[in-house]
Amino acid sequence: MSDFILVDGDKVNFLPNFGAAIVVPMPGTLEGSGPAMFKGKKICVEGDEGKVSVSGCTYMTPQYSIPGSGTLKIDSLASDQKAKKTKTGGKVVLLKGQQFTAKFEVQSPAQQPPPGPGSPIPDPTTQYSGNGMFITTNMLFKGT
Repeated sequence: MSDFILVDGDKVNFLPNFGAAIVVPMPGTLEGSGPAMFKGKKICVEGDEGKVSVSGCTYMTPQYSIPGSGTLKIDSLASDQKAKKTKTGGKVVLLKGQQFTAKFEVQSPAQQPPPGPGSPIPDPTTQYSGNGMFITTNMLFKGT
């Protein structure tokens, strides 16, 4: 099945639900590294998704209601986001597809208000899983 090929500058949108955590996501941007170009922009190839990193996003959970922060990254692509046939420079191109698996890496843990006097209790979880999608400016060029 064909889908739109991702190009340099396309947006990476993360969804806010990361399991028990609710993240306030900021969009990321893809950097294309393929040799082929579309309208003066490099095409994104497999591996470019690993360079997406959006730091400074806040999060909290029902239990840890004092916000913490961390970094959003793409954990793995869905099977419909990597071309089966279309390649450039020997690498498969990336397609818009449906949703990828994302990860939220905690840098500053959210905290639970203390039950009495004392310090807040930090969230022991260091990473949460969620999803996201690509928003492309390319509405002409498709790959399979």
